[in-house]
Amino acid sequence: MGVSVRKVVWMLLVVVLAGGGVVFLQSERAEAVSATNYEQLQKFSKIMEMVRRSYVEEVSDEKLIDGALSGMLSSLDPHSVYLDKEMYKQMQVDTTGKFGGLGIEITATEGAIRIVTPIEDTPADRAGIKAGDIIIKIDDLLTRDMSLPEAVKLMRGKPGTEITLTIVRSGEAQPLEIRIVRDIIKVKSVKSDFVAPGYAYLRITQFQERTGELLKADIDALKKQAGGHLYGAVLDLRNNPGGLLDQAVSVSDLFLDRGGIVSTKSRTGRNLSFQAQTGDELDGVPLVVLINNGSASASEIVAGALQDNHRAVLIGAQSFGKGSVQSVVGLPDGSAIKLTTALYYTPSGRSIQATGIVPDVPVEEVRIAREDEDKKAKPTRVFERDLKGHLSNAGRAAAQGKADEVQGKADEVQGKADEVQGEPSEAMQKRLEQDVYLQRALDLLRGVHAIEGMAAR
Repeated sequence: MGVSVRKVVWMLLVVVLAGGGVVFLQSERAEAVSATNYEQLQKFSKIMEMVRRSYVEEVSDEKLIDGALSGMLSSLDPHSVYLDKEMYKQMQVDTTGKFGGLGIEITATEGAIRIVTPIEDTPADRAGIKAGDIIIKIDDLLTRDMSLPEAVKLMRGKPGTEITLTIVRSGEAQPLEIRIVRDIIKVKSVKSDFVAPGYAYLRITQFQERTGELLKADIDALKKQAGGHLYGAVLDLRNNPGGLLDQAVSVSDLFLDRGGIVSTKSRTGRNLSFQAQTGDELDGVPLVVLINNGSASASEIVAGALQDNHRAVLIGAQSFGKGSVQSVVGLPDGSAIKLTTALYYTPSGRSIQATGIVPDVPVEEVRIAREDEDKKAKPTRVFERDLKGHLSNAGRAAAQGKADEVQGKADEVQGKADEVQGEPSEAMQKRLEQDVYLQRALDLLRGVHAIEGMAAR
């Protein structure tokens, strides 16, 4: 079959030690391969030769080596994988924000594939896929013992074709079958709006190339629409699976005037530390960050940096907890390995790994029914003054006068607020009716603004 088994084995060893150009082990250590390691290589060589000679079907050396590399890396942790040529090429496309498939971020779990989060405005999101769902079947194939690359290959396909995912969801007694039509996924990394006059809404769906640059442009545009000044802002990182580290640093830096952003620590001593540069794009106005269990990786870096620097209040649910760093190393044949090489740490020294970021204000995920959906009669409020023969309050007139004075000040404040331009879109108004996280964020920002106004007086 061309290449000898022994030559293939030593080629494999070179790839593992050199990483296709990035040396993970020092040369002195590589030269000191123990007798035990050599015995393991002999074992590998013997098994490979047995497969070549005796397996029921003829198998190429390339397929055997790819399988060996895939198994070796996937046995380490859920995020270390071998990427064949096709997968590596697709991964490079993913970071630009346009690719084919369903629009979900997945990770390996015991005996199945877990959904980290659906990406907003994608077929999976529209079909009702949720963060935490476990895929047990892709069409008719069980995901048990299926590798991540295998699962990705099955779920990607020609736009317009249909796929059925069988999922297990917390709270559901039976598995759910969800049909999804594949499409070209065009992820808009940054979205913006107003949640109320003078209060900005900033949404990051994924950290891609230019995310920091696009976010800055949106902030500048919102400030201009609001007459040059904002009262506060909401940064929505819910169901954001992460992305590029440098963009997480860039986004954090937009809101920080000083302080640390994130650091990494590795076994090889290649540690990194990122510090904020002078300049807060929001000019120090109150900031609320929304997170949930679908916020992962780069999202957690941003949330942790803003929380530790006391720059923002975090509202929502505990984040996913992916605090590991993967290095992608291309190999000469066009394939690559993605290897976990370090852990992330927030400015205060917290590790995100498997713990995530805990919000300052926890909020339960609930659905609010619209008024036209609520068929039940609403309870009538009864006060003391409604009771027949209640005692009158001699100080009521004075109290009413004080109330009128307070209302007058409130109207004055509201009048000033109305002067601020930047009305929320119709879509945002509808979203506010249903989105409890966003409601709590706006309440908090308005409360902080009111307190600051009282202090100024």
